[in-house]
Formats: sequence, C-alpha cells, structure tokens
Amino acid sequence: MPRIFSGVQPTGNLHLGNYLGAIRNWVRLQRDYECLYCVVDLHAITVEQDPAELTKATREVAASLLAAGIDPARSIVFNQTQVAGHAELAWLLNCIARVGWLNRMTQFKEKAGKNRVNASVGLYVYPVLMAADILLYKATHVPVGEDQKQHLELCRDIAQAFNSQFGVDFFPLTEPLILGEATRVMSLRDGAKKMSKSDVSDYSRINLTDPPDTIAQKIRKAKTDPNPLPDTVAELERRPEADNLVTIYAALADRDRQSVLAEYAGAQFSTFKERLTEVAVATLSPITAEMRRLLADPVYVDGVLRHGTARARSLAEPVLREAQKIVGLLRT
Repeated sequence: MPRIFSGVQPTGNLHLGNYLGAIRNWVRLQRDYECLYCVVDLHAITVEQDPAELTKATREVAASLLAAGIDPARSIVFNQTQVAGHAELAWLLNCIARVGWLNRMTQFKEKAGKNRVNASVGLYVYPVLMAADILLYKATHVPVGEDQKQHLELCRDIAQAFNSQFGVDFFPLTEPLILGEATRVMSLRDGAKKMSKSDVSDYSRINLTDPPDTIAQKIRKAKTDPNPLPDTVAELERRPEADNLVTIYAALADRDRQSVLAEYAGAQFSTFKERLTEVAVATLSPITAEMRRLLADPVYVDGVLRHGTARARSLAEPVLREAQKIVGLLRT
C-alpha cells in the first residue's frame, strides 16, 4: 500500500482553510493509503512560541484531527518530538542539501520578511526538516497545497542527491497529491491573502472552535463586491473575494465551482451567504462538538499520541539506521 506523510503545526486554533485544504482530505486518504499524520511541534519552534501554549496547542491539534475523522486505529497520529529520528535524519540531509537550494525557498523570504538576518537558523533549514519528516518513513505521496509544492520539490532534490552521492536507490522521489476545490482557502477579509492563524483579525478566518452564531457573523461580514454572482468560473478570476466564497461553498458541499454558479448565478451575496452559512454550520458543528468532548478527556488524546509514537518509531528506526550505515556512521 502506498504511504502518506503529512503534518500540521500546533500554532493556535485550526481553521476552515486547514480543514478544507488538508484535514478533510487526510480523512478520505485513509481508505487507500497507509497514513502518518504528525503534529509537527519541531517546526513550530522555528519561530518564538510560548512553551505552555505550545503544549496546549499540540494536544488541541491532535484532538482536532481525531474530531474531523482521522481514525487512530487505521492511521498513525503522533507528535514529531517523540520520534528522535526526525531531527537525526534532518542533520544527515542538511549535509546533503545545498545553500543555493534553500536560498530559493520563497516561504522563508515571506516569513522572515525584511528582518531576515535575525531569523532563526531553524526557520531557514525548515524545508530540510520537512524533507526528513517525509523520507524517514519513505513516504510515497504527500498531500500538499500550492504553497508547499516548492518544499516537496526540494525533498525530491535531496532524496535524489543522497541516492546519487552514495550510489544507492534508497530514498523514494515522493509524489505530491493536490486535492479538491479548496486547496488554498483565502482570507474572508482579503481575497488576495491566504486564510491564516496569524492574521490579526479573527474575522479573516473561521476557526474550527467557532460556534454557529460566530460562523454566521463572520460569513455575513466577509468581504465581497457589489455585483451579483456570475455565470462562469472564468468571470470569478477578476473577483477574488467572490471566488473565495464560491470555492468554500463548493468544497463544503463536495461540488465544483461551476455547478455552484449554475445554481446561484445572478444571486446577490446576501442570499448566497445565507446558504453558505447553512452548509458551513452543518459541516463544522459536529467537529467542534467532538473536539470539545476530546479536550475534556486529555488522557485519551495523550494515549492516542503515545500509541502513534510507538508505531511511528517502528517504521522510522530501520530507515534511520540504514541511512546512517550508507553515510558511514558507526553504530555500536
């Protein structure tokens, strides 16, 4: 069976973009793949974190995955720190990766901004740790959004360089999986910006913890334009906020954008937002309720993570040992 690895950072509440762009697809992929889903807490500390909040958020993200439908009996759910092989393999791969490759990573430039010289080294080599996450389990596929494709290309470059340097066929060239209508959900306040946990305005996103009244209020206040909904997808290209709301509706309803427009062409946004609210509340409310139930039982959530860690280690350790042997590191 092909194997998937994917991860999510424990940095605050997960939101609709995380759900539609990743987590919902992870649930569906369990049917056809062996899946490892990781709370990537080592990635989180590439920028400053409050330690107590990080611990709390790690458990909350794990609960979110379970509430959304990740089955811990079928998939491996764990947090990255508990498998030391992630950091150990990352060092080996740091010695394979090239500075020029990392200099091309656009996400570092975006996150570091103008203060790049004061960014952490961890943030700079973040994509190498991501490659180690994937290659430690010899994952054959990774579900990614458009903004992560460059990192997966780097992972493939590193795997190929390792294999070539040591004359082996050891690491696979992992393939991307880009799925669904909403691989990139945008801000409700600005259709040109990705929906983000770090946005200062809570009205820019729908959190998985939001109650129905809050979801309704955020959708009502979502930025639109004065024109009614168009007939075709092509007409949405010049209307980013309209495109975003139609995309969200299509993803929540498991439809494509053209079929949504066929139903609502000519409608005003006030009407469309009412329908979008109904679909969003119907989809997200059961997840929110299950999250609350799980967070009230931290012993269970921690137990899932411990069990997942044991399973992940059993897969990771032989790969790490073999990689160290290929490189020539002595293990006694």
